[in-house]
Amino acid sequence: MSEANEKNSGLPNSPSRGSGGTPPSGGGEGTGVELQVKRIQEKLQQLLRQRESLLKENGKLKEEVRQLRQNQSGHSERLEQLQQQVEILRTTKGEMSEAEKRVLEKRLGQYIREIDRCIALLSE
Repeated sequence: MSEANEKNSGLPNSPSRGSGGTPPSGGGEGTGVELQVKRIQEKLQQLLRQRESLLKENGKLKEEVRQLRQNQSGHSERLEQLQQQVEILRTTKGEMSEAEKRVLEKRLGQYIREIDRCIALLSE
């Protein structure tokens, strides 16, 4: 293997091979390869543990996002209810501007039309 191929193989300090693709003979060379394989296996196990940890964390974060969205939805509904109560209080106290009165009348007209439609559907 050329020096450039050794760098691209992804294995640090990989032993050079002969022309037949077999490792060169020598007593100390086999243990070097075994050590590299062992290091790779250890790194693989470490990556697998890290992956499992990240998957668990991802699951927890997804659940947290789901709960936060649910809370936000509840808060939005509560805010809308409170805004309606404020409008009702303003109406009863007579503290509405002309524009607010027109908007309220328009909304009441829409509600009345919707109620009329529902009554018509029920009477069919």
